[in-house]
Amino acid sequence: MIAITNTTKNTLIARNGRLADTFFSRMIGLLNRPCLPKDEALIITCCQSIHMFFMRFAIDAIFVDKKDCVVGIVKSIKPFRLSPIFFKASYVIEVPEGAIVQSETSIGDKIQVQNN
Repeated sequence: MIAITNTTKNTLIARNGRLADTFFSRMIGLLNRPCLPKDEALIITCCQSIHMFFMRFAIDAIFVDKKDCVVGIVKSIKPFRLSPIFFKASYVIEVPEGAIVQSETSIGDKIQVQNN
């Protein structure tokens, strides 16, 4: 599992992260999940935008650049919607709806992704 922390605000974003770093895992993402439980997250590499086609639930999305700095935030993106494109993003962290507010994450914050 992967722990994801906002080091700027010293808050935990997710305790149980999973990495999607292959073509297949990035393509599937959260599509096969009925929900995303609290404290879980999916990190999708090489990602500047997401789609919510065929998703069953809303999520929050945190877009992060190569220096682990937050460059984009999308709160409560609903099924069958598209996120904006964040050209500076290197990866996205998909978290349960409300996780951005709970962790107080904002643009410019530093993120730490660490194997447990």
